Amino acid sequence: MEDKLKIGLTSKEVEERKQKNLVNVDTTLPTKSVKQIIKENFITLFNILNLILGICIFAVGSYKNMLFLWIVIVNTAISTVQEIHSKRMIDKLAILATQKAKVIRDGKKQEIEIHEIVLEDIIELEMGNQVAVDSVVQEGTVEVDESFLTGEPDSIYKQKGDMILSGSIVLSGRCQAKVVHVGEENFASKMTNGVKHVKKVKSEMMQSLSKIIRILTFAIIPIGILLFSNQYFHLQVNLQEAVVKTVAAMIGMIPEGLVLLTSTVLAVSVIRLSKRKVLVQELYCIETLARVDTLCLDKTGTLTEGKMEVKKYSSLNEKNMEMENILANFANNSQDSNATMVAIKEKFKKQKEIWKPKTIISFSSQTKWSAITFEEKGSYLLGAPEIIMKRKFRTI
Repeated sequence: MEDKLKIGLTSKEVEERKQKNLVNVDTTLPTKSVKQIIKENFITLFNILNLILGICIFAVGSYKNMLFLWIVIVNTAISTVQEIHSKRMIDKLAILATQKAKVIRDGKKQEIEIHEIVLEDIIELEMGNQVAVDSVVQEGTVEVDESFLTGEPDSIYKQKGDMILSGSIVLSGRCQAKVVHVGEENFASKMTNGVKHVKKVKSEMMQSLSKIIRILTFAIIPIGILLFSNQYFHLQVNLQEAVVKTVAAMIGMIPEGLVLLTSTVLAVSVIRLSKRKVLVQELYCIETLARVDTLCLDKTGTLTEGKMEVKKYSSLNEKNMEMENILANFANNSQDSNATMVAIKEKFKKQKEIWKPKTIISFSSQTKWSAITFEEKGSYLLGAPEIIMKRKFRTI
């Protein structure tokens, strides 16, 4: 078993699993395709109504009176181009933000995309990792946060033989785990599959315009028939003139200018927001933003990177060189990879004297400390001073 953990899957075994479709395929909801965007923006009641009137004008050969169709073309182009541009930007961002996973294959550690993980892969998990696939711990211990799945805020310890569910976040420790589920078989995928859907933008402005056009569509057809009958049969004008006058009257009933003005104003708003590095996915999202009075953001990972840096340090006994060596040895032997330990490792890289570790205790959010016992050098604790020093903390 230990050999399998060191070697992992071979390239041949990986290929066999890929052929059997035992790969962690992406189950997230994709963005709309370009074809879908064009279809949604072109096939609207407003466009269909104007197109029918345009065909009537074209049929009687009065081409100069077809200029009203430019409003339809410009209006459709604004929304289509903007949405395609947003789609491409989001797709690029998705590629940049793609998670990586550390796996052991052919006896070597490799970093691959989470959608390339196959069944029975040996993956390495450490502090800060979000677990991409359901897996069973084979070696090591970790503390995970399953609140994303269960809603429970308490962290849970996982050791050899325990299942780690996809969607969990590793809080501390390090382990090697064997992948037992991929793709839609993952716990997180099963949970979200039943509720996934594309949520349409709820815009009062868009709904109002659509409602006006719907009402006009039902009213405009009988009115158009009456107008044409009056022109052609009662006033005895020729067919071309009757059609042109009827269409002209009907065009006046459709709020062409209002629709174009709305799209233009929203397009200008999108341009102004883009100058401030804001990406708008759909044109009518501007209206939603205009109604916002409170914006809530998750600080770490949204506004900040969650990274730390050692700027200054001091020793109570003023033996800074000894302290540097202690911290260098502690950092190099620690199994933790949290932000604090990464910062210490960056600052104290060189070991003046290399010590051999005897016992290593990983950091825990419950104890708030980690510890290492070195051969002939004693034990050292690193963590929250008020926890380690207790009553002495106030004195110091």
